[in-house]
Amino acid sequence: MGQDKPTGRVLALLELLQSQALLPGPELARRLDVDARTLRRYIVHLSDLGVPVEAQRGRDGGYRLRPGFKLPPMMFTTDEVLALGMGLRAARELGLDGILPAIASTQAKLERVMPKGLHRRIADLNEVVSLDTRHQRAGQRQLGPGAKDCLPALSAATRAQQRVQLTYSAGDGESSERAVDPYGLALRGGAWYLVGYCHLRQDLRTFRLDRIRALQALPASFARPQNFDVQQHLSEAIASLPRNHTVELLIKAELGQARAWIAPELGQLSSTRAGLKLSAQIDALPDFARELAGWPFAFKIIKPLALRRALAAHAQALLSLAG
Repeated sequence: MGQDKPTGRVLALLELLQSQALLPGPELARRLDVDARTLRRYIVHLSDLGVPVEAQRGRDGGYRLRPGFKLPPMMFTTDEVLALGMGLRAARELGLDGILPAIASTQAKLERVMPKGLHRRIADLNEVVSLDTRHQRAGQRQLGPGAKDCLPALSAATRAQQRVQLTYSAGDGESSERAVDPYGLALRGGAWYLVGYCHLRQDLRTFRLDRIRALQALPASFARPQNFDVQQHLSEAIASLPRNHTVELLIKAELGQARAWIAPELGQLSSTRAGLKLSAQIDALPDFARELAGWPFAFKIIKPLALRRALAAHAQALLSLAG
């Protein structure tokens, strides 16, 4: 007897009952790899869910759905399409062993029942949205009503390479009107971003979706740069943001080893005559000192000197904890 997996087998039972008018109990039990008692328990479970399963006794008896009963077709709201598309995409990119076939079959089932318009929305998301599943954290920002509406519209515009008009509120509260060529969308660190060419600033810019107050597609197209990497651009943009302290370190490690430990948004790595250098902008020296303490390779602090004191203080605190 196979291991009992009630939820999957109850759904399989429902599929079998929908596919044929009448199925004998022993045949159902064989196909589900369960005994007669377990089969009856699954039948009761379907009945509790409101699925009218009828039992027909006798030599030619079995189980069937009540004549005329049909499950309602699957209907999806925009929010549900967003959730399904992003959920399947995230699961696929996590690369969990053994789950990829299930993701593929789920995607195929959804595509069979989804109206063309909603199918196109998921295709838009899959093509132009990048998910960074490595850098998520607790307390992630939630998509507000405005941002939630923006994501499907922006993904469609990005895929179609259509210019958009944004009413955007910056971090300081200043509002501006921007004509933007959307190159890509990304989830990173719990926030959603749009990266594109801003015609107001005449350069690449990054926009947080929760700060977009209004969005309109414009009757203008553009050519997106080939192989544009939205996550790489985000990493470089975040690393170069002005902060409280400018940090420079010399790292005694190979470039590959350093990149395995140092997140791209932490700072920029470059090769110099003196060795591998990290240039970074940070907010708090004690936080950065704790980051340094976890590195498996040696380094030298070039500046600021206050970072050396912060690292020494952290080391002293660790020694105190060690007794």
